[in-house]
Amino acid sequence: MIATLAIIAYLAAGSILALRLFRTHESLVRSRVLALGLGFLGVALHAIPHYQNLISSSGINLGIFNAMSLIAWTITLLLLVSSISKPVENLGIVIMPLAAIALYLESRFQTVHFITDQLSSGLTIHILVSMLAYSLFTLASVQAVLLAIQDHHLRQRHPGGFIRALPPLQTMESLLFEMIAVGFVLLSLALLSGFAFLENMFEQRLAHKTVLSIIAWVVFGTLLWGRYRFGWRGQMALTWTLSGFVVLMLAYFGSKVVIELILS
Repeated sequence: MIATLAIIAYLAAGSILALRLFRTHESLVRSRVLALGLGFLGVALHAIPHYQNLISSSGINLGIFNAMSLIAWTITLLLLVSSISKPVENLGIVIMPLAAIALYLESRFQTVHFITDQLSSGLTIHILVSMLAYSLFTLASVQAVLLAIQDHHLRQRHPGGFIRALPPLQTMESLLFEMIAVGFVLLSLALLSGFAFLENMFEQRLAHKTVLSIIAWVVFGTLLWGRYRFGWRGQMALTWTLSGFVVLMLAYFGSKVVIELILS
């Protein structure tokens, strides 16, 4: 029941954010407050069944759907908190429905992958920083797509419709690279903490994850360098952002899909 209410709150928040793009300026503030309020309600309700699925006497269950739900919850909370001071709430048009889907999958399908509840502080930091890095790069990917759509409409001289409700292009671009820069720092810390606190990051079950995470780190590092050195933007930024995001998601979810869904 609580999960259903959270899903309804997420979908309602996402719908309001989508509809407000086509409303007049006077109604934007009221609809924004309502959407963010419903989003925070969804996050609060989401936490209750998710905690029950995640924590048990056997340890922490990070099965694929639990992990997806945890990352979706983190992304949504990060987006909502950021929206208080930055004009990024429109990302909720994509993020809110994805959080609803993740919660539904977690509630409907049970997968099991226990890790001990006696984690060292180092490994706890590694997991937390990794989750934050994944979350920021997910937001950056959605931001990159929205920025590319906005840039295309402006180049085609079609600034009307929902484009007029978005922040200026320069602001959108600055927000994108702020997300990528912070995500890059967090991913660097995740890799360093992994090498420091995991006994062997290149053992059989972690080798592909480590290699793909390093590749994603190189991709995002190259993008930031290209932005600083050559002023990369537009389609170039979109391509590199989405490429790094896909590699990073494969690093974490690739093996979980094969082991927990296909082979099981």
